[in-house]
Amino acid sequence: MDHFPTNWGRPRHDGVDAYGTYPIPQRPSNTPKDAFSAGIQRTQQPIVTGTSVLAIKYKDGIMMAADNLASYGSLARFKDIQRLQPVGAHTVIGAGGDMSDFQYIQGLLDELIVNEFTAQDGHNLGPAEIHNYLSKVMYSRRTKMNPLWNAILVGGIKDGKRFLSFVDLLGTTYSASTLATGYGAHIAQPLLRTAVEGKEDDLTEEDAVKILEQSMRVLYYRDARSIDKYQIAKVTVEGVTISESKRLETSWSFAEGIRGYGAQTQ
Repeated sequence: MDHFPTNWGRPRHDGVDAYGTYPIPQRPSNTPKDAFSAGIQRTQQPIVTGTSVLAIKYKDGIMMAADNLASYGSLARFKDIQRLQPVGAHTVIGAGGDMSDFQYIQGLLDELIVNEFTAQDGHNLGPAEIHNYLSKVMYSRRTKMNPLWNAILVGGIKDGKRFLSFVDLLGTTYSASTLATGYGAHIAQPLLRTAVEGKEDDLTEEDAVKILEQSMRVLYYRDARSIDKYQIAKVTVEGVTISESKRLETSWSFAEGIRGYGAQTQ
């Protein structure tokens, strides 16, 4: 039984408290309690994370690459995660950062695509619209001090126009002919710029694959949060294609010449 009459819903005058239940904020409540209701939960840091995503423009469209690793801290925990996802018929996204937040974003995009399909208004969402939507979502979550801990590349082609752009957890956006997230923004981006910039309209699909494979190989050598298992996605006027997982061909013989490697003393 609730022994506090002011909880019974009777009319009450703030100037008179006949039952001596002041101060009002400390009045006990007999409503059911939720163990997590005392505070609002916020992700303080990403937990299970993916590393670099690379993307370039080439003659026929957009090509993107990412490995299949999701790390739990420094532990290579999940080795079959697909971090490249198609969105509709014209767009592919690749995500680094927290994988649970990426799954949440995938749910938002799935709902968006379903709503667009059911509208049957003759319009289809393209890569520019998807990127604009994601930028608003990311900025909204940032302003609520509860960001989605991801850096996302959005690429696609619609009406013959190639589109490639970036958005991160702060809602920061920019576009370029070569983009990378994570460690790749430091290590792979210079390689991509050298190979692609100014040649976007001349690179064939085979050239684009070789450029991305070489960059992924360098990242595997240098990034402790990467593995040699990766996928490549391409977007052309025919649609989105994501490859099966591939293995990099690597050789560590060069390491013998690096000072500090192994049991070297000189």
